[in-house]
Amino acid sequence: MLQSDELIIGQGATIAPSARIRGLNGPAKRIVIGDYTYIGEDVQIICDEFSIGDYGKIHHHTNIHGYLPCHIGHNAWIGQYCILDSIGGLSIGHNCGIGAQSQLWSHIKYGDTLEGCRFLSEKPLSIGQDVYIGPGCIVYPITAHDKSMAMSGSVVTKDMAPNTVYAGNPAKSISDRIGPQFAPVTIAEKMDKMRQYLAECNADMHQIVLVETVEAIEWNDHRTYFAVHERQYKKTGHPAEVNLMRWFLPEKAKFVPAMRPKSSMMHH
Repeated sequence: MLQSDELIIGQGATIAPSARIRGLNGPAKRIVIGDYTYIGEDVQIICDEFSIGDYGKIHHHTNIHGYLPCHIGHNAWIGQYCILDSIGGLSIGHNCGIGAQSQLWSHIKYGDTLEGCRFLSEKPLSIGQDVYIGPGCIVYPITAHDKSMAMSGSVVTKDMAPNTVYAGNPAKSISDRIGPQFAPVTIAEKMDKMRQYLAECNADMHQIVLVETVEAIEWNDHRTYFAVHERQYKKTGHPAEVNLMRWFLPEKAKFVPAMRPKSSMMHH
């Protein structure tokens, strides 16, 4: 069931028949589901404003709800039986993973305030780019900075620093023992790895062009360009591009659409 005043469903998106997508009190105001995104069985999305980018996956029995908008970027992976609460507002950046049965909360509300309960708050929960929240985590209204990671079963009550790994209850950094989530990689190493990937999957090299940076993208060329430094690509929708993007996910490579410069539009 889909109920929305404005509904945008991307090319190749799959929504299970048992999924329920609506607003808090009837139709949502705006729902946007990106290209080739999958929404599984019995998923409930109850928000007046919700969006998810391209190539996302929301697995079965996940519940997304709240008064304020919930925005999820490209290449999201959300495991089964998750709870994503946007009562205080929820944003999840590109290339993020939320493990099965995890709970992301943007509010605390239940105790009787007449009786003096002090625990009543609604605050934004902000997840940056390339963040991984392992299975069975509970995350409170914090900011998880880019490339941070919470190990399975963590209870996250404070902000997560960039490229830092957390574990425990309450979660604390363990990067001094195990290192960061992401190791440094040079552009040359990325280019070599991408060439290896393209060979492994027999990519159509008549359609795929590999470049180092977005500045090297030829916007008036019909082919798909992949810029490895920024992990952005010129989106064309060609079957070779779609097949490659699907083959990359979830663990090989994550690219998001590049924005065409205004200067190239003027010369088109």
